[in-house]
Order: sequence, then structure tokens, then C-alpha cells
Amino acid sequence: MKATSMPQFFKINKNSSKNERFPFKKKAYGQHFLRKQSVVDHMIEKVVITPETSVLEIGCGDGFLTQSILSQTKCKQLVGYEIDHEWAAVLKKKIKDPRFILKNENFLEVDFKEFEQSAPWVILANIPYQITFPILFLIQKNKTLFNEGVLMVQDEVAHKVVASHGRGYNQTSLFLQHHFAWELMEKIEPKAFEPPPKVFSRLLYFKTRLEVQPIPEEEKFWKFLKLCFRSPRQNFRNNIKTTHFDLAKIPTEMLNLRSQQMSFEQFLKLWEILIEV
Repeated sequence: MKATSMPQFFKINKNSSKNERFPFKKKAYGQHFLRKQSVVDHMIEKVVITPETSVLEIGCGDGFLTQSILSQTKCKQLVGYEIDHEWAAVLKKKIKDPRFILKNENFLEVDFKEFEQSAPWVILANIPYQITFPILFLIQKNKTLFNEGVLMVQDEVAHKVVASHGRGYNQTSLFLQHHFAWELMEKIEPKAFEPPPKVFSRLLYFKTRLEVQPIPEEEKFWKFLKLCFRSPRQNFRNNIKTTHFDLAKIPTEMLNLRSQQMSFEQFLKLWEILIEV
């Protein structure tokens, strides 16, 4: 009898005597599963998790990080989001801890009202790199629900988030730094994942800033910053000369600065001069 072919979305675990079948990792979901235990340990050690702490994981995959959180901490609950229904089925079978609540949903479409009763949360996640910034902006929009966290992101992206000048520094850096305190943790080589990504990764710690410096007409300020960075190599004068702002109000030495040389405090001072606060 001719052997039937195995469905393309499953593979056999050769290390198992039972020939367990697991789904393939899918590029569409950015599935690169962490396989280095020391990295997971460092993620968990960095945050404070007590019996009253609720933990959120984004992209559980096969549960490598999930199982460590449950075994190493006494968290009140661990809510994990996994968009892939095939890997979600694996998790349901593998993890029986009553503290684990699995959501087979797209995290970007979550109704955050369901988190309010258990806030503040701690986030530990190896997030899909192609949706890093949408996730960061979503966390910012609901930041009062989150205390701190450690995220696995692409190394280049991590440096952009914490940048204070030069290449990679832009309005997004300033926006995220305004709402969170960031800290670069260890750099992770591709071989720490299965399959290995083509880039290096980085653990990125954040602590929510619940009290931030007030910004007059804040929504317009962030749009103003976007204009300032539209040509990073140009000086401030050239970037906003076609706008309605009166450049005569700005000291010449500031007009000649490039945006990538300027601090948040300098931008805010300029903004207050331009809108005559």
C-alpha cells in the first residue's frame, strides 16, 4: 500500500518515542521559538512577580516561556495570547496549570477592558518582530494597565527605542521614552531560536511612567515632531520652513541644529516658543 503523505502543517518530533506531531512554525506569524533557557530565566528575574501579580504573554508558541513562568513564579494568573490555532491546540494539551488562561486570539484586536480588574499587569513576551511597533503603541495606549515587562525584539529596533541621538533616533523614540523608562538587556544570537531568525535579538525592559511631563497641545506636538524628523539629516530650519510656524521666534543656534542632535527638552522648549505658551 502506498503511504499517504503527512499534512504540510505538521511534523513528527523525532525525539519522541510516540512520534508526536507538532505544527510547522509559520513565517506569516513570525514564529521563531526561543530555545535558550538562560534567556528565559533573565526575563523572569528582571521583573517582580508575586502571588498577586497577573502576567501577560504575547505569542506563546509551544509554551517554552509559558512553562518557565508557571514553574518559576507564584503568579496569580498567566494569560497567554496565541493567534495560531494549531499551536494553541498544542498548548491546551501540554499545559494543565489552572493559572494559565489561553486566548486563541489576535492580540492587536484585544478589548483591554478585560484586563482592568486584574491590573497592573507584567508583560513577558517574545513578540513577532513584524508587529513590534503596533504592539508597543497598543501597550502605550493602555499603559495604566501595565506596570513593567520584558520584551524580546529585534536588536536594531531595541536600539531605536532607547536612542537619544543619532541614527535611529526619531519621534517614535521620543514618544515611547515619554511614556516608559527603557533598558537594554542582553543581546541574543540567532541560534538561540528555532528556526534561527536572520537578525540578532535583544531583551528590552520597560517600566511604565504613570506621571509624565505635561505637554501643551500634546497631540499637535507629536505631529510637529514628525515634521522635525521628516529629513533627519536636515537642520531644524529646513524641516519646518514650509510650515506656518514663525521661525523668527527661534534662536539661530537652535534653527541650525539637526533633529537627531536635539533632546526632548529642546523640542519642548521650541514648541512652547512657537505656540507662545
